[in-house]
Amino acid sequence: QVQLVESGGGLVQAGGSLRLSCKVSGHIFSRLHMGWFRQAPGKEREFVAAISSTGDNPKYADSVKGRFTISRDNAENTLYLQMNTLKPEDTAVYYCAADRVLRVLTTLSRFLQMWGQGTQVTVSS
Repeated sequence: QVQLVESGGGLVQAGGSLRLSCKVSGHIFSRLHMGWFRQAPGKEREFVAAISSTGDNPKYADSVKGRFTISRDNAENTLYLQMNTLKPEDTAVYYCAADRVLRVLTTLSRFLQMWGQGTQVTVSS
């Protein structure tokens, strides 16, 4: 059974940086496309970024382009999200997700079945 465990969340001032990690076990990580999503209080979960199994073609939501970078280390079975120039509107619970089909992560997230438990990111103004 696949497990996804996020870490790295916390409280940071606006303009600061955080790096989230997602450790994957129970599956061949290099065969999974990976993504990050977030959910703010009272809002629906939204796509943040995705990356292919080989690390190619990273995709980002417009709201984080130029500030966030998704990456992966297949040798360490770990996904990362480097978040720079954080804004108060980035405050949310951040989740990592996995799928064997990249399009499910980018446009069909309602079909995702592999999720982490989430990590809280709070950006103070």
